[in-house]
Amino acid sequence: MDKVAIVTGAGSGIGKASALALLEAGYAVVLSARRLEPLEAAIAESGAPASKALAISADVGDRDAVKALFAKTKETFGRLDVVFNNAGTGAPPVPLEDLTYEQWMTVVNANLTGTFLCTQEAIRIMKDQDPMGGRIINNGSISAHAPRPNSAPYTSTKHAVTGLTKSTSLDCRKYDIACSQIDIGNAATPMTERMSGGVPQANGDVVAEPRMDVKHVADAVVYMANLPLDANVQFMTVMATKMPFVGRG
Repeated sequence: MDKVAIVTGAGSGIGKASALALLEAGYAVVLSARRLEPLEAAIAESGAPASKALAISADVGDRDAVKALFAKTKETFGRLDVVFNNAGTGAPPVPLEDLTYEQWMTVVNANLTGTFLCTQEAIRIMKDQDPMGGRIINNGSISAHAPRPNSAPYTSTKHAVTGLTKSTSLDCRKYDIACSQIDIGNAATPMTERMSGGVPQANGDVVAEPRMDVKHVADAVVYMANLPLDANVQFMTVMATKMPFVGRG
């Protein structure tokens, strides 16, 4: 029986790379994001048959859309073994006092509420299936540990994801559900292209930062997903070796 995974934010970047890696590892994968076209393109790129890959458009901050995503997954594949809560967004890099309420809530809904809603639906499926259990992997980010300048919404939500990861790990032991967090630093994706040209540092300088191949993140996600449920990577940091994180600030 194929293991079944959901990857949110799977239309590009880390989510796409991880979804394709899980497909290559033999999983049936549901790729989800707000726009359907990039998901369908990713599936076409993978060469996976229709029986192994499914694209579903969903905004993770929308409770009804998340419920529909997980219901369709169960209806199609009969079970759920892995969820990679990867979808997220950031706000414009403006001073904290200039952030609008709408900008704040956009990030909270995508990064924190979306992770919560997907976690809740995953638990409901995983605890009732046979065999019981599964694995939830949250994308935490280096910002779950240390902020960049003018990143309060993103940093706050990623710190909160760490708390959600720990609570999920504790509360779901009785269901054989393992919860992990992967904290990623400077994976080479369209979102981080600007880093090659220079980004603001804590001391006010603008410095180009090294990046790493996103494949290393995808490989780490597959490793975590493939562990037996009696073993867990609670937290993993995968980062460009020379990025300014250790000693940041």
